[in-house]
Amino acid sequence: MLEKFSVTNFKNFNEELILDFAASDYQFNPQSIKDGIIKTAIVYGANASGKSNLGFAIFDIVQHLTDNESRGDFYQHYLTKPSNNPYADFEYCFKFEENKVVYQYKKTSHETLGDECLIINDKKVLSVVRSDKKSAVFSLEGSGNLSKNISGVNLSIIKYVKENTILEDNQENTIFKQFCDFINEMLFFSSLEHNTYLGLESGSRELDKDIIDQGHVDDFQQFLNKAGIKCTLSVIVDENGEERIVFDFDGEYINFFEIASQGTKSITLFYYWYQRIQANKTSFVFIDEFDSFYHHNLSKFVVKKLKEIDVQVIFTTHNTDIMTNDLLRPDCYFILANNQITAINKLTDQELRTAHNLQKLYKAHAFE
Repeated sequence: MLEKFSVTNFKNFNEELILDFAASDYQFNPQSIKDGIIKTAIVYGANASGKSNLGFAIFDIVQHLTDNESRGDFYQHYLTKPSNNPYADFEYCFKFEENKVVYQYKKTSHETLGDECLIINDKKVLSVVRSDKKSAVFSLEGSGNLSKNISGVNLSIIKYVKENTILEDNQENTIFKQFCDFINEMLFFSSLEHNTYLGLESGSRELDKDIIDQGHVDDFQQFLNKAGIKCTLSVIVDENGEERIVFDFDGEYINFFEIASQGTKSITLFYYWYQRIQANKTSFVFIDEFDSFYHHNLSKFVVKKLKEIDVQVIFTTHNTDIMTNDLLRPDCYFILANNQITAINKLTDQELRTAHNLQKLYKAHAFE
């Protein structure tokens, strides 16, 4: 799991922004926590505070460590303006069981990589300083024969080792593989960007075709019904010979996307990815402005669905109706403001208990 993340000099984060997932000592809603790390988090912040940029920063790693979807248009105006620093700095701290992994790197742009360093259980196992041709470090057993002359190549030392070696079977290399798998299974998407996403896969598919191909049409109908969208669905072949999901009104069919509301289309996009999340194909999910088109009951429904699954999730929203101890707990709600992101229980001297109305406290400016 991702235990801590920090970024500096990226987009609007001119100073170091630290997101710490360490859980506090609450005894309720334990499903939101795993191994002392926050598993389900909701981030609030004013417009232009950087909620989307937080997601882009966390998912910058996808571009140089995987072959998965990475949209350059999300990363225009990469460095903070104005700035005297030619690099953006990133640090990821992971915890896999009792093992700690720290990955640090610099970039001048989304596609241009600088120095890198990978530390496993306090031991530097891979590192490269791009300005020094002799400085590459390969300490993973099985990587010793690789050329150290990679400083002039815009290639991650992590990806270089992963794709060019058969590492020995030992604990350190197992942890390295866990780290690589975690990055490969990260997913970012937003209901405001149609079906644009970062990580996990590459390319695009039509939502209804994917649900049909997965054999999940009946499950999708049940999902919509449980979400409060009462409907009957069928599959027909259109004039182009393509299978399509339709609303079934006692034998009269209307194309699903022709009459579905914006909220229904948005929850369909969520279901498209939920199929993959439910199948344990994801490690970390970031859903930006996840409930922009949802009724607050639907927002709670979605959070509960993902809270049940063994996956680390960050939601961003403006919806304070879901800021409640009935759903999560105070250490799971974060506020992003003034280049800082902090859990609400750390923004007040008041001891927040189960019975507290968090939304009321938030609106009364108790967390400022």
